[in-house]
Amino acid sequence: MSRPRQKLTNKFPGCPVEAALSFIDGKWKGVILYHLMVDGTLRFNALRRRLPSITQRMLTKQLRELEEAGLLSRTVFPVVPPRVDYALTPKGESLRSVIMALKNWGDENVLCEAIA
Repeated sequence: MSRPRQKLTNKFPGCPVEAALSFIDGKWKGVILYHLMVDGTLRFNALRRRLPSITQRMLTKQLRELEEAGLLSRTVFPVVPPRVDYALTPKGESLRSVIMALKNWGDENVLCEAIA
């Protein structure tokens, strides 16, 4: 059984671009990071509202992988109902220029229609 790519950050058997992309691979991780960069700390449901096409299960999975990679922090507050906040770590914040470059490229090259 092979190890997930994220676990290979110390001695990644590939080029640096492949290693960097392994942190934000998939459909949702970059979008999640973008919303945390723009809006700051967010709760689970606030993130879910910003990503109407994502399922709860997929959002949970992506958040766990980003947390495991050290890109975001998860803070659980001992209240009823449960409150969980997600925020960028310094390592996650270091991706700001990359995520914003992707956003700028999208603004210039992709026509996006608002979802009603």
